[in-house]
Amino acid sequence: MPDDDALVCADDPAAFGPPEDSYQRLWTPHRMVYIGGQDKPSDATEQQCPFCRIPRGDDEQGLVVARGRRCYVVLNLYPYNSGHLMVLPYRHVSDYTDLDEAETAELAAMTQTAMRVSRAVHAPAGFNLGINQGEVAGAGIAAHLHQHVVPRWTGDANFLPIVARTKSLPELLADTRRKLADAWPASP
Repeated sequence: MPDDDALVCADDPAAFGPPEDSYQRLWTPHRMVYIGGQDKPSDATEQQCPFCRIPRGDDEQGLVVARGRRCYVVLNLYPYNSGHLMVLPYRHVSDYTDLDEAETAELAAMTQTAMRVSRAVHAPAGFNLGINQGEVAGAGIAAHLHQHVVPRWTGDANFLPIVARTKSLPELLADTRRKLADAWPASP
């Protein structure tokens, strides 16, 4: 058993990095599950796809904000910003060109609605919209097409993501999902 001087207390800030650099650190250990690939499918099949499983479960648990006939909207479990939504077809398809006409139209309409609802709930100054086609293009789950709808605010690209590669998200995902789902217009 080591003597007491050799023990490190988890709450001792000096135990977390070199004290001589004078930087404060914001620890985000919850991100390690994403970095480690916890929710990544083991293969590209529909059976392994979380985007195919999510709509079969509970909306709150799966962070589903809205459902259409061919597509649904879900909060990103690993968001770039608060309110980061994804619009996905129910059908397990990886390429935008493989969507049928009805899926393409609903994906576009739900993306527009996602922007309107986000503006009403969070008042962002703008959006990043995008589909990463293929793993090489940055798709975390390349086997199932998903369009990102990322709200942006003036000054949200502050020092944390630039210097510390860390995001500060001011709201819990469950609270964000509830606000967006409550504000989503009823289906006709």
